[in-house]
Amino acid sequence: MSSTSLARDVLSRLIGAGVTEVVVTPGSRNAPLSFAAYDAAAAGLVRLHTRIDERTAGFLGLGLSRNGRRAAVICTSGTGVANLHPAVLEAAHSDVDLVVVTADRPARLRGTSANQTTDQVGIFGPLVPTQDASASYDLLATGPLHLNVPLDEPLVPDDRWLPDVTPGPGVGRARPALHLTIPTGPRTVVVAGDDAGPPARVLAEAAGWPLLAEPSSGSRTGANAIRTYRLLLASGLGERIERVVVCGHPTLSRPVGRLLARADVQVLDTPAAGVWAERPFRVDERLPVVPTVDAPDDPAWLEEWLAADRSVAQQLDALLAAEAELTPYEVAGAVAHALPEGGLLVVGASSPIRDLDLMVPRYRVGARRKVLANRGLSGIDGTVSTAIGAALARPGSPRALALMGDVTFLHDAGGLVLGPGEPTPDLTIVVANDDGGSIFTMLEQGAGEYAEQYERLFGTPHGVDLASLCAATRTPHLRVSSRPELEQALASPNGGIEVVEAVVRRDNRRVLDERIRALRPQEQ
Repeated sequence: MSSTSLARDVLSRLIGAGVTEVVVTPGSRNAPLSFAAYDAAAAGLVRLHTRIDERTAGFLGLGLSRNGRRAAVICTSGTGVANLHPAVLEAAHSDVDLVVVTADRPARLRGTSANQTTDQVGIFGPLVPTQDASASYDLLATGPLHLNVPLDEPLVPDDRWLPDVTPGPGVGRARPALHLTIPTGPRTVVVAGDDAGPPARVLAEAAGWPLLAEPSSGSRTGANAIRTYRLLLASGLGERIERVVVCGHPTLSRPVGRLLARADVQVLDTPAAGVWAERPFRVDERLPVVPTVDAPDDPAWLEEWLAADRSVAQQLDALLAAEAELTPYEVAGAVAHALPEGGLLVVGASSPIRDLDLMVPRYRVGARRKVLANRGLSGIDGTVSTAIGAALARPGSPRALALMGDVTFLHDAGGLVLGPGEPTPDLTIVVANDDGGSIFTMLEQGAGEYAEQYERLFGTPHGVDLASLCAATRTPHLRVSSRPELEQALASPNGGIEVVEAVVRRDNRRVLDERIRALRPQEQ
C-alpha cells in the first residue's frame, strides 16, 4: 500500500472511531497524514488544528479530548514523538481518550542511522502500547492510544482526496449497573478527588455526610460541600472522623493524605480513572461503585461541619480582606466567583488549584460549571494548550476561564502561538504572577534554614515581562494589582484569547499560609 493510501486509511478509521479533532504538527515524514487530515477537514469530517510544537499539540489534543471531543495528534518521526510524552502520560493517568499518530520510517530504515530515525515502537512505555498501522489495529479501545505509521516515499499525493466516511460515535464509557448500600453509624466523610463526578455528592447528600471535594472533582456543589475542609481536618472535628469513602483521585491536600493514613479511620475506596488501581494509602474495603445508604445518618454530624465551615470561612475572608495587597487566594476567589453557570474553568497545578480549593463558593447543583485540571500526574506543563483545547471543545459555554501561576504560564507560553485562521476560543487566562514558584515556600524547602539555597533552587525568580511576551504573540494583556481591578477585568472580556496578569507577593507567602492554617472554628 502506498503511503498516501495508508494515510487515508488511517484518517478514515480515525473518523470512524469518533475522532472529530485533528491536531497536526509540520514535518516531512508525516506529510501523507497531514494531507489526508487537510482533505478530511475540507470535507467537514474533522476540525483541523496546526501547531509548530509537538508538546503544545499534545496538550491541545488532551484539552479537546478531556472535554467531550476525541482528538488525534499527528507528528513526524524522531524527537517530535518524544515531545508528545508528557501529554500522553497525563492522558494515561487521567484515562483520557487521546490518540497520538506518529509517522515512522519504513521497516527497511529502522535500526539504521538514517536521518530522524529512532525506535518509536513502545516509546511511551508499557502504559501506552504501540499499534502498527501497517498491521491490524484497534482504535476503539479506551484511554490513550499510540498508532505508529511507517511511511515510505513518495510522501506527497498526486490527487485530492474526497473521503467517503461515516463518522463514528466515539468511545463510550460503560458504567457498571450496580446498586450497593453501606450502613450509616460511624462518623463518615466523603472525600471527592479529581473526576469523582456527581455520585460523590449524591452519596454525601443521601447520607447527610460532609463532602470534602476538590475543585476539579465535579462534585463540589450542593449544601454538603465543605469549603474549608482542609483546615477543619486539623481541628478537633477532623480528629473525630471514623470512616472515609474515597471517590475519584484525591491529590491536593496533605491533611487529606494524613486522614487516609490514620490507623483509626476505616477507608472505603471506589474505582478511579487511570492506569493504576492501587492507592497510595491503606484501603480497608474496595467497593465496585460509589455506594448509597438506605436512610440518612444523624444530622448532628453534618451540622457540626457546616457550622465550623461557616466560622472558618468568615475568618479566612476577613484575614484576606485585611491584607493591604492582592493575595493569590483573592485571585482564585475572584476567578471562582466570575465563573457563570455553564462556564468552564481550567486550573493549573501547584499553588493555584490549592488556592482555589479554599475559595470556591458553594455552587448550585445543576449549574453545570465545569472545572478541569491535569491531575493525572499534576504537572504544570501544557496548561495553556490544555485550556485552549478544552475551551475549543465547549463552544457553547458562556465563559471560559483559566487560572495558573506565572511559572506554569511560562512553561507553555508557546501555546499562545496560533497561526492565522486557526480555531481560536474566547478564553481569559488569569496568571497569578509572584515572579517564581511560591508553592515551595509552604513546604519543607521553604523553611528558614534553607534560605540561602531557596531562591536559586526553588523560588526561581525569572523577571519576565509578561506584557512583552504576550505582545510578541499578539495576545491582549492586562496587568492588575488589586481585587477591584481584577474583578473589573473579569467582568469585561474582550473575546478571543486574552491574558490578565494579577501581580501578587511571594515573600510573605509562607507567613500568610501559616496564619491561614492556624484558623480554627469559633463557638457560635
